[in-house]
This record gives sequence, C-alpha cells and structure tokens, in this order.
Amino acid sequence: MLEILHREIIYLWYYFDVQFRQIFGYWVLGMVLGSAVSVFLKDHIHNTFRRLGEKKLGVFGIIIASLLGIASPLCMYGTIPIAASFSKSGIKDDWLAAFMMSSILLNPQLIVYSAALGSTALVIRIVTCFFCGILAGFVVRLFYKERAFFRFDGFEEPKSRDTDPNLLLRFLKNLVRNIRATGLYFLIGIALSALFQRYVPADALTAVFGGNEAFGVLMAATIGVPLYACGGGTIPLLQQWLYDGMSMGSAAAFMITGPATKITNLGALKIVLGMKRFLMYFIFVMFFAFTVGIFINIIF
Repeated sequence: MLEILHREIIYLWYYFDVQFRQIFGYWVLGMVLGSAVSVFLKDHIHNTFRRLGEKKLGVFGIIIASLLGIASPLCMYGTIPIAASFSKSGIKDDWLAAFMMSSILLNPQLIVYSAALGSTALVIRIVTCFFCGILAGFVVRLFYKERAFFRFDGFEEPKSRDTDPNLLLRFLKNLVRNIRATGLYFLIGIALSALFQRYVPADALTAVFGGNEAFGVLMAATIGVPLYACGGGTIPLLQQWLYDGMSMGSAAAFMITGPATKITNLGALKIVLGMKRFLMYFIFVMFFAFTVGIFINIIF
C-alpha cells in the first residue's frame, strides 16, 4: 500500500513539475506586465476614456471602449467604482457596457498567461473578448437608449493604493499584492492539471469536449460557471485539456463564461444591474459563448 502511494506521489509530482516549468515563465511575465500597467498606465487609460466622453463618436465609441476595457488592469470590483465615476462624467451606458464586459473577460496580465495556450488560442481569446464587449455595448444601445441600464448609486471612485512616491517601490508593492492574489490559484490550477493528467483518460476529455459537436461547447460553457476562480489558475487546466483533445471552440466558450460568471464578478454585477438585467447579462454571456464556440469549431 505504501509503495503504491509513493509511486502515485512520484507520478503526480512529475506531472506537476512538467506543467510548472511550462507555465511559470508566462505567470511571472504576466505578474510583471500587470503590475507595470496598473502602476504606470492605468490612470492614463482611464483618463483617455473620460476624454472620449467629450467627443461625439457615436457607435464608434463602443469599439474604443471595448479596447480600453481589455487594456484596463482592474478586476471587476475595481472596474465598477471606476465605471461609476465614468458615468458621472457623462460616459453613456452603451460605452460603459462595452468597457465593463471586455474588462471582465480580459486584461493585459491574462493576455500574457494565455500565450501559454499557443498563438491560436491567444488570438481567439483576444478577438472573442473584444467582440463580446462590442456586442454588449450595441445591445445596451439598442434596448436602453432612452433609459438607464446601470445603477451606480453609492459607488465612489476607489482610492489608489499605488501612492508611494518612489516609483520602483510603488511597482514592487503592486507586484507583491499581485502575487498574493494569484499565486495560490496558479499552484492549485497546476495541481488540478496534474490530477487530470494522471487519473482522467485523454479519450474521456476528447469525448466530452472534442470534435465539432454542440454538446462539447455547451459543456465547456457550463463548467466555466462553477470552475473558474482565477484566470491564471485555469491556464494549466486549459493547456492540458487542449493537449488531450478539447476543441478550440469549447476552449473559447470556457474562456468567456469562466471570467464572465466568476462568483465575485456576479456579486458585483448584481448590485449595479438589478435582478432583471442581471439575468439578461447571464443569458447574453451563455448565448455568446455557445455561438462563438460553434463558429470557431466550424472554422477550425
């Protein structure tokens, strides 16, 4: 019995070590880039968005808002107070919807993490998140042009924690906070990936998530709801699933529903949307993820 347990530990450690070596560099680079954007570029990105509100860009502003949402390094709990300040400065709800949707789905740090999945998956993630933000903006513009979509009562722009007068110390403090926030999830993701490699046959994953079947895309979109906890923590799982036969469309669906329905994001969105619009948001995310997944499977 002890011999069997020892052998299993050796196998699991081997899988863990291989996965760790493959992804660790991307995680470190993501931490550094994310902190650099947060410390040196965040205010510039947000001020650019505020200045856009003074210009009559129409629907073109939705496209720019989605791009700036991807560039923003904030999580959803940080994005909502910022969005509240944008709203007070005159930014319309359709632009805010595009900015917030793409900001939920992607940020510079997660872009670097996703590079570990390969160039195809990386491009698909960026493009689908970008268009998801645009579509969200257009939907709000179409159905809520004459009435408010968001309720930002009681939200104030948060005070920045990046205030140290020494730029290097400011960056290092942000980097430490970043590591504390994501490091545990990153290790848990690698550990889960090692367990999958050891105990879940590749054929089983291919049967569920592989091929062009709508069922695989739907399953991937569905498990993204409860399984997603941290962007960096899911990259090891996705890397292994793609290696074992997960279709690119299923991966895309997971990468959309995961961050969009992350429990902390849902809690924050429920406050500013209310129940009716919150349910609309959830249906929108699932429909978009499923449709995009099917479309990508047809292409690839």
